[in-house]
Amino acid sequence: MVACANTSPALPSPSHPMANPGYGKRPVGDEDPHADPDFAHLPPREAEIAVFVDHLDDGHAMGHKVLAAQHPRYGQQAMRTSLNRLAQAGHLRWIREHITVEDNTKRWVTRTYWSRTCRSEAWWEEFARKRNGRIVSGDLRPGLARTDEPELPEPELPEPELPEPEADPQAGPQGDPRAESGLEASASYLALAGIRDADPRMSLSASDCRSLASLAEEWLARGATPRDITRAVTEGLPATVDNPGGFARNRLENKMPPKKAKIRQKAAPRRARVTRAVICCMSCDADERTTRIVGGMCPDCLAEFEAAEAAEAAGELDAGYVPDTFLAVPDAVYEVVDVARRAAEVREAGGLRPRAGRAL
Repeated sequence: MVACANTSPALPSPSHPMANPGYGKRPVGDEDPHADPDFAHLPPREAEIAVFVDHLDDGHAMGHKVLAAQHPRYGQQAMRTSLNRLAQAGHLRWIREHITVEDNTKRWVTRTYWSRTCRSEAWWEEFARKRNGRIVSGDLRPGLARTDEPELPEPELPEPELPEPEADPQAGPQGDPRAESGLEASASYLALAGIRDADPRMSLSASDCRSLASLAEEWLARGATPRDITRAVTEGLPATVDNPGGFARNRLENKMPPKKAKIRQKAAPRRARVTRAVICCMSCDADERTTRIVGGMCPDCLAEFEAAEAAEAAGELDAGYVPDTFLAVPDAVYEVVDVARRAAEVREAGGLRPRAGRAL
């Protein structure tokens, strides 16, 4: 929907660049949706550009060079002039805000505030004053308030449910280590003790399970399961295993899984606060700390702007004339120059002999 009958159908494209986080177009809030009379009070060019800006999303870049590159009809000079006129009409202000972060990081940032409704000078001054003290977490440029990302604790693995052991006539005098009294039934110990159920050749004694428990615990810490430990120890066994404890140690050390990537959680942005807000000039770098800003401009820029407006109103400037520098793609006029002939003319004018083959 367009906002004025005299506007171009050109509206922002989806590819319009975004500004850095916290910058770009920022609405003042508390406004009605788009409506036809919004910009009817503006000259045709300013109304067209106002519609263009009004349809930008929050955070879209608002520099006059970016707008000119995206707008199909007007160049940088026209865009800059029109933005000044929109500021004079009460639709636009640059407000410089001093930001203080929780870690005492500080910086000045310049925001571009847009209002679909015309606002008075007093309204903008009050709006800037109300910015003071506002919390602006999440509106900061990357790196302004960066924090170290906390590591989440690794989840505890449940103890595996192992089947009740059956009597093994080949177990010999060692017996079942799970039946030993006084042993702590940790997950790593039980994982080792259960290996004998998968293959009797790897009947680990209670002493073996205690000495290998630290290796099995590291396996579990790296995300392995008791089944993974059993498979690593029993796959591809020789016909006989003379030393199950030593064989298991060798397998557990050589087949140790890689460490898990630690889970990281995106750090919440630190709280930041606006400790001062001042209106600054749309045409230069001056702000309220050094001069008075009226209509979005300092006295010098305002005088220059009003002089140009008066000259146009008096007819000294053709209001309907659009200079080439105001167009997005000026019509270039090229002069074809014979470089060799021009060089020979310059040499002749300087009293030098023409080069061979270059005589006029």
